Amino acid sequence: MPFDPNIRNFRETPLADDRKGLVKTEISAGIATVTLNRPEAANAFSVEMLEQFIDALYALKFDPEARVVIVTAVGEKAFCAGADLIQRGQMDLTQARQHINLIRTAVNELEALPQPTIAAINGVAFGGGTELALAADIRIAADNAKFGLTETALAIIPGAGGTQRLPRLIGVAKAKELILTARRIEAAEAERIGLVNYVVAQEELLHKANELAREITKNGPLAVRQAKLAINKGVEVDLATGLAIEQNAYEVIMPTQDRLEGLKAFKEKRPPVYKGE
Repeated sequence: MPFDPNIRNFRETPLADDRKGLVKTEISAGIATVTLNRPEAANAFSVEMLEQFIDALYALKFDPEARVVIVTAVGEKAFCAGADLIQRGQMDLTQARQHINLIRTAVNELEALPQPTIAAINGVAFGGGTELALAADIRIAADNAKFGLTETALAIIPGAGGTQRLPRLIGVAKAKELILTARRIEAAEAERIGLVNYVVAQEELLHKANELAREITKNGPLAVRQAKLAINKGVEVDLATGLAIEQNAYEVIMPTQDRLEGLKAFKEKRPPVYKGE
């Protein structure tokens, strides 16, 4: 299939193309599950799959029914093997740059979602696959998962945020070691160094992801979004500025009906019913 160098305006086509089915989205009880569906290619980032993934995220961003987003993939071997290097090998330099930028856009869109996001990593996640996982708020790995920013072994560098997000997550020295050596690590080591929150058996992966998601959906959706925003913005600035960001986020919540419902439910000793209003 020839590479189309024109990146579609996904704001005009907000839903993923289910006819191709490279990305599937399901929403149930406030939990949206986005599934990469290209197992025959280790769920590698082809141009077509990236376009569908971006479309899916854009649709979820404005969907009030989606309170938490889980990103996972089909199969038990691969979460995402990064860029589709077979397709990349057929591109000229300009097209390769466009492909890299499309991966960067997809990863950034995941990080920019206002909802909490959980990466349920069902297998190997190399290169862009690790970068995709890094963009999620919480990472859960199957016990057979493997991670690695392996780009320097191909004489390139991580191009979708790996050099920036990994050191922020696990520390500069360890991130340098992993990136400069292109080392691949097992799930247990990823948990030990703080790259993932949990490691579970493969058959428990989605159960654990949904368990965490349900814990989140019980809470006020506007408050959850503002808490995520305050954390994400606050960690990048000095404490005084971070506290101001937190104060502003709190002010957004003050006039909401959900805040009043939380107080009323506490007084009446019943579970609150939050509507995101």
